[in-house]
Amino acid sequence: MKPLMCVATLALASFAVAYAKSYDITLDNTVKAGPTQLKAGEYSVKVQGNTAIFKSDTDGKTYTAPVKLEAAKGPKHEATAVVVDTEKGGKVLKSIEVGGSHTTLEFQE
Repeated sequence: MKPLMCVATLALASFAVAYAKSYDITLDNTVKAGPTQLKAGEYSVKVQGNTAIFKSDTDGKTYTAPVKLEAAKGPKHEATAVVVDTEKGGKVLKSIEVGGSHTTLEFQE
């Protein structure tokens, strides 16, 4: 029973550390992430709970948006990729695939 508890504890600890890390992204256009408008530019993104925190590399301001974490099955994402779609005449951030992991950050309005 103890080995199983140790494995579970290590898994939870590594899960928490994985999501404390920040990821660098570049937005080519102004996009909407949930209810938040993000201008084109470079950002570092960190996830805390069900909130994505975007920090602008340009002006240092922070923005938040609700996010849902998904773990993809199959191979890990090769590189960090930003998925943007056009809705109602504007650009909408749909997801961020985190390179080197199975993690996808999904955004909804």
